[in-house]
Amino acid sequence: MGVDGLDESYWIPEHVRAYLRGLGYRLPLEDMEGHIRLWDDWMASRGDFYDYTDSDSFGRTYKVHRRSIRPAMRVCREWGSLLLNEKTAVVADKQKATDWLSRYFAETGFMAMAQDTLVRAFGLGTGAFAIWLDTRRQGRDAVRIRHYDARMVVPLTWDVEGVTECAFVTRAYYRGEAIDQLQIHAPNERGTFAIRTVCFDNRGNRVTPEGVVEEVDTCSAFPTFAIIRPAVQNTRVDMSPYGQSVFADALDALASVDLAFDALVSEVDLSKMRIFLSDVMFDRDPKDKGRPPIPFGKNDCTIFRKVMSTDELVKEFAPALRTEAQSEVFRVALQMLGDLCGFGLTYFDFDTTGYIRTATEVCSDNSALMRNIRRHENLLAKSLVTISRALIACARRHGERVPEPKELTIAYDDSIIQDTQSEKAQDMLEVGVTMQPWEYRMKWYGEDEATARARVEGLGNKAGQTVQPGVVGHA
Repeated sequence: MGVDGLDESYWIPEHVRAYLRGLGYRLPLEDMEGHIRLWDDWMASRGDFYDYTDSDSFGRTYKVHRRSIRPAMRVCREWGSLLLNEKTAVVADKQKATDWLSRYFAETGFMAMAQDTLVRAFGLGTGAFAIWLDTRRQGRDAVRIRHYDARMVVPLTWDVEGVTECAFVTRAYYRGEAIDQLQIHAPNERGTFAIRTVCFDNRGNRVTPEGVVEEVDTCSAFPTFAIIRPAVQNTRVDMSPYGQSVFADALDALASVDLAFDALVSEVDLSKMRIFLSDVMFDRDPKDKGRPPIPFGKNDCTIFRKVMSTDELVKEFAPALRTEAQSEVFRVALQMLGDLCGFGLTYFDFDTTGYIRTATEVCSDNSALMRNIRRHENLLAKSLVTISRALIACARRHGERVPEPKELTIAYDDSIIQDTQSEKAQDMLEVGVTMQPWEYRMKWYGEDEATARARVEGLGNKAGQTVQPGVVGHA
């Protein structure tokens, strides 16, 4: 079976919804679906704002496409790159658990895919990680983490503390035919989480693909899924388990950015030089009853014929460009977009070369951005810790010899938003003054206390002396 979980045209079909209703669940997706579809259109720059019809003075209609820099997608990608990358680490209080998680995430490319999931979650308001098990395998190969966005996530039981039961729906292919795969993650009578799988064909009939187990007990007391949401209050639907798009309150700003960009490009296109030539400069075919002048249009030329004219054989017309004023409008639109989406006024701005500045150039003086980064990181950390706990529990069930940690924390790579090297150098100077060498290793290498102490001692013995202040070896 292959899964096409990120097919942008896929929405949960009615027969799957009817099945869930038949189990007694109320589906919160139906209250939020209109908003999610709208946000999805803005991310793809489609809809009536971008493609519409207009008419000319003769009443003829024609299709118009507005140019776009896809500002909604740009906003989401910026948040994804600021919050997650391959250097983000899950740190346990037991070093073997930390090392196991690091290897697993590296082998499966989890953080890169998680960044894509985060981009979609910030755009559509909700995303999720969920455990997927292959009962035919053992060890870490039996456990995988699947990624979902709001179109495929259906919370079933929730309260103000979070979601406790959740369903995930994706399009899969079995023997060349598309089927809808529903997986329900919910606690069983034993108090552990089980994964129930139900499949449907295109007609809504239940099918049982070969090798698919209807229900699997994961033996995990921790939730086997984690909901991802931006740290933005959902003001669209009250008490909804879904989140709100990070640009939900900035739709007019998105429109203004593309309106200014389209006008800027159109200004250059319409300001091309036109040359008007007198009628006497054109050869006329005796059989031709008359040639009408070439009109201005979508595919207009730059040379035009003046009918019945003999004066000014050649006349040039070059409209003055207004790009400077329009660029200023474009700049203001970008600034408002950045402010409304949590980046601050100076994040999306022009530098001296005329292009948008990067995060590294603006974060040092952007307190609004730093505050919002911390808010998003705190909420995202809960999701990463939740799925990591479930991952370890399920791996232990399948024979992996990894200790169960009591505490998990997230070490974010903040080098893009602050001078990490300077901070490390400053901490190095504090070693032996206000910081112990093993504390330095715990902070910068993600080691637990026992491992950090042992490695510091080993480095000191190797050198034949006690580790001096300001001297911390690398592992």
